[in-house]
This record gives sequence, structure tokens and C-alpha cells, in this order.
Amino acid sequence: MKYAKLSQTKDLMPTLGLGTWQASPDVIGSIVYKALDLGYRHIDTAFNYNNEEAIGMAIQKWIKDRKGSRRDLFITTKLPHVANRASDVKKFFELQLQRLQLDYVDLYLIHVPFAFHCDPKTLTPIVKSCGEYELDHDTDHVKTWKAMEDCQKDGLVRNLGLSNFNEAQIANIIKSATIKPQVLQVELHAYFQQIPLRQFCEEHDIVVTAYAPLGSPGAKDHFVNKYNYSPDKFPDLLGLPDVKKMAEKYKKTPAQVLLRFLVQQNVVVIPKSTSEKRIKENSNIYDFKLTLEDIKTLKNLDRGEDGRIFNFLFWKGVENHPEYPFKLPVSLFGI
Repeated sequence: MKYAKLSQTKDLMPTLGLGTWQASPDVIGSIVYKALDLGYRHIDTAFNYNNEEAIGMAIQKWIKDRKGSRRDLFITTKLPHVANRASDVKKFFELQLQRLQLDYVDLYLIHVPFAFHCDPKTLTPIVKSCGEYELDHDTDHVKTWKAMEDCQKDGLVRNLGLSNFNEAQIANIIKSATIKPQVLQVELHAYFQQIPLRQFCEEHDIVVTAYAPLGSPGAKDHFVNKYNYSPDKFPDLLGLPDVKKMAEKYKKTPAQVLLRFLVQQNVVVIPKSTSEKRIKENSNIYDFKLTLEDIKTLKNLDRGEDGRIFNFLFWKGVENHPEYPFKLPVSLFGI
């Protein structure tokens, strides 16, 4: 395992983690336990994934079984869109710690830069009769970040960061922050390499984490089944001829090539899988190195903004929020 050193706390963040989005509670517990047994130490979850409790139980079982200790682990979770306001930060954070059965997390992110009004009974977004989500137009990132800083000062979290924020939104927080963001988690893969944003983060000592580093091959079926919503195009990064050719060359899988491509450029990756075989394969990315020529070939796959898969537009009306982070038009699909 290789690590990224976080700029302020000097904590070591494993450059490979287990993503858990779209992993149901009845499945994710055993998967997390197996991943920890296979050497994973970085687990990424979120309030919106609805699996924090199952992950917490798996972590506690692993510790009780004397497989390792809490200090061996790097646990990330996220402030949800329904709590993206200063008054809700600590309330939701404490609920998430309770669900995870942890005294602290290693990294807490603001999941998205926009906010919805919350149904207090279900802790889910309020949806209007027309199908549009009820937007909270009073979102104030600076005030929310200050509440996050208070949580860190109280010992509830080691490190703070952002997810799905654009450069201007990050810069706005940096200007007023006492504790600077240390991590930015965004969609990042061969078709959407986010070069300018990564350069900005490097200048500000922000570690970049890639979600959907394999192009999220399981997401299409998920959105068709859950939302009756299908994109016009969906990438098959694992089937690209250049990627398959490299896999043969290095005697690796296409997934290992795509993950290595990012890790070799100092990007943290959190591929999601519920297959023990693929979880094990995804971890075997540190025993080979791509040549500069192969790195260049993969860099040339970048489609810029046209390569974006996830733009959140399935939340009907979200593009009308003042803090919607992406330029339109973009691809017609999002998480």
C-alpha cells in the first residue's frame, strides 16, 4: 500500500480505498470485512449511501476479531445534501458517528456544494408535487465550513475536505478557512481527467481522490432501474483497445491498468465492487509501473467536460441552485 500525506495533520491516506456507493446494507458488511482482510485500510462511505450502519458493524467485528485496530484504518464519510448548512453539521455528524460506531472519522467531506430542504421524518430531500427537489437557496459554504472546523476542534474528525466542488467554490472556502481543505473527491477517470482542477489542488496542497476511476460500469443499470433514467452514452473504459492492449502487456486486468494510471499520478482511487475477486484484483496495482509512453496514450483519451458521466441532473431542478457546480450543457446523467 502507498500513501498520500495530508498537508496539515500529516496523516497518511491510503491511495487505494474501497468505494461503497450503490452497495446495499445487506451486502456491504461482508464485503468491507473481506476487503479489510485483503489489506484495504481505507473505506469510503456517505450518509447518502444508506450503508454506514452496516459498515460500522463490519469494522467493529473486524476489530473484535483481533484482525487489527481502529488506528490502522482510514474512514471517510460525508455531510449530505440535506444537511449542507452550519446549523445541521454537528447534528448529522454525530448521527453518522453513531451509525459507524466510531468516536471519530479520519476524513469528513461536504458531499456536494448545493443543498436541499430536509424532510425531518425521513432525513431525505423534500420533493415538490411537480417532481422537482426543494432547493435551499441560502447555502453558505463559508459558514458550513466553519461548523466543520468546530467538529475537528472537538476531536470528531481528523481531516476535512470537499467533494464535487469546482475551483471557484474551493477558492472561496480557502480564503476564509482556518483549517484548509485537505482532500477533494471528484469524478475522475481516463475520459474525464480534470487536469486544471488537479493543478489547482496541487498548488493548494489538496489531495485529489477519484470516484468512478473505472468509469462506474455498474452505474448505468442502477439508474435505469432506480430512476428509469438512462444516458445517451455511457463509457466502456474497460473495453477500450488501448487499455486492453496494455493489460496484456503488463499481464494485468484493464481495471488494474486504469487504477495504476491514476495512482501513478498521485491520485487516490476508491473503486467500488462487491466481488471479492475484483476487490482483490483492484488492490494489486503496486507491483508494476506504466511507461511514460503508456501514460501519454491514456492521457490522450481525455475528453474534457464531454467525458463527465455524473452531473446530478437526475435530481430534477438541481441546476437552478446557485451553487450548482458544473457548466451546462453537460452529459444527461448524474449521481
